[in-house]
Amino acid sequence: MLPPGQPPDRNPGTLPTRERAVAAYRWMLLARILDDKFASLYRGGKIHGGVFLGRGQEALSVAVGLALKKGDVFAPLIRDAAGRLAFGETVLDAVRTYLGSPLGPMRARDGNVHRGRPREGYLPMISHLGAMISVVNGTLLARRFKGISGTVGAACLGEGGTSTGAFHEALNQAAVEKLPLVLVVANNHYAYSTHESRQFACRSLVDKAIGYGVTGHTVEGTDLAACLEVLDEAVNCARSGGGPQLVVAQLLRLCGHGEHDDAHYIDAKLRASRDGRDCLQVAAEWLRKCGWADTATLAQWHDEAVEKVETTVAQVQREPGPDPFAENWRALATKHLHGAYASA
Repeated sequence: MLPPGQPPDRNPGTLPTRERAVAAYRWMLLARILDDKFASLYRGGKIHGGVFLGRGQEALSVAVGLALKKGDVFAPLIRDAAGRLAFGETVLDAVRTYLGSPLGPMRARDGNVHRGRPREGYLPMISHLGAMISVVNGTLLARRFKGISGTVGAACLGEGGTSTGAFHEALNQAAVEKLPLVLVVANNHYAYSTHESRQFACRSLVDKAIGYGVTGHTVEGTDLAACLEVLDEAVNCARSGGGPQLVVAQLLRLCGHGEHDDAHYIDAKLRASRDGRDCLQVAAEWLRKCGWADTATLAQWHDEAVEKVETTVAQVQREPGPDPFAENWRALATKHLHGAYASA
């Protein structure tokens, strides 16, 4: 286990394969371009509600999504676009939700990040972030009662969420029940605009793992290779019966809390630190050094991602908007008129 902020001294034999590294980078890139498009649409008055970008947290996010398997449970954070995509969310689902299309997974009943497909293990986010841990715990306990084994549940939150009572109660429950929970904390130093010095007094959030009797891991959240390695280790430990795993990543969100926030409160020294690096640029440089991608290939991937996002947005903008008078106001677990489950 590494102290926060210290770059990992990895054995070359443990590094991810080329295919896995390339897939991770391309999900990160797609998430960044999709986020940038949402920000543009928000500024143009095309999106109502909030837009919350994952800029600077894509490496950690994608590592969570890739570490999980079909049948696992994923409760993402508001900045987890990369992890959502890697776990199986489509760009179409994301765009339909943000633009309020009734054809989306939430049937236009929510306007941004509270989307999911629970039947596939992809849980819609609760804005009271600590509350998501207990939802994952409940899902894992239900599977245990049904005799289902070998699955893992991952819940993501920021460091501010660790100050909540829900965090304490849920992590304590997971530890007592020895649930295969992986709790991933993105320590981006600010809970909205409240600096971490006003949130907790321990040396590092990973120290809390000892108090709950769970295994702790730290990782430099701007380093894609390190994130892939540590998240794989944590998920494998949970899956093999090792009980809950607490992963704390050091990084910085490279934007405001949302597009409505100019982030003027973020310390300039922090922006200039290792935590303030752009993980997408760090990942691109890693691929170049490994000989897994050159500048032309990176540019091609960028253009392909832009085309995918632009094509999807254009498609959704042509779709009819919601009609509250024609809406069949049933629970989302019921069938569409066309017979498909909205949450399936």
